[in-house]
Amino acid sequence: MSAPRFFCDAPLAAGTRIALPEALAHHALRVLRLKAGESVVLFNGLGGEYPAVLDVDGKAGFAQLGDFNPREAELAGRITLVQGLPTGDKMDWVVEKAVELGAARVSPIAAQRSVLQLSGARLDKRVAHWQRIAQSAGEQCGRNRLMTVDAPQSLADWLAEPAEGLRLLCHPDAPGDLADTLRAEPDVRALSLLVGPEGGWSDKELEQARQAGVQAVRFGPRVLRTETAGLALLSAVSALQGW
Repeated sequence: MSAPRFFCDAPLAAGTRIALPEALAHHALRVLRLKAGESVVLFNGLGGEYPAVLDVDGKAGFAQLGDFNPREAELAGRITLVQGLPTGDKMDWVVEKAVELGAARVSPIAAQRSVLQLSGARLDKRVAHWQRIAQSAGEQCGRNRLMTVDAPQSLADWLAEPAEGLRLLCHPDAPGDLADTLRAEPDVRALSLLVGPEGGWSDKELEQARQAGVQAVRFGPRVLRTETAGLALLSAVSALQGW
């Protein structure tokens, strides 16, 4: 059985003894009931990981770090999932599975047809919640770099940011399909995949994307749910690109 993995938001160095952050110590010692002398793995999101041995002093937890292990589990290319905000808690699922599938970033979009609209303290709370999900998923799946989860913004605001690589929008009526589009771009190393909310992108948003140079692509003969489409695209791109 592999040692439990924990994200530790602190400087880590081989051969040092560190105090575990309170939340991490509580989870390891009170929730998982790990004992002094048990082996764990710590990573701080900057790459690589450290095997460690737990020590306990009352309610406080400590870790004696071993040698640095440079192991990585990242894709050979960088994929950003640009996800129109879905209803309910579907975004929780999208964030968790995007981490497992290797996405570097998830950018939620408050689309014109998104039912879920967030602002103020409710927005901050939801973004922090998604970031915790991404952290937990990274611990579980073996990634040593944290996936970024942005705060929701409009599609126009996202399109105004500097473009990173190829940008593809999933649309059932697009003239070209995903595989053909990727074959025409054999050297691409960064992609953004745009997926609309339940009601799809509005005509205005589709035109904004077109004017910004985003390419529309088909993805199979079936219409996928919004929480399925982005994850299926992630998997397909990884396979087609050999990542």
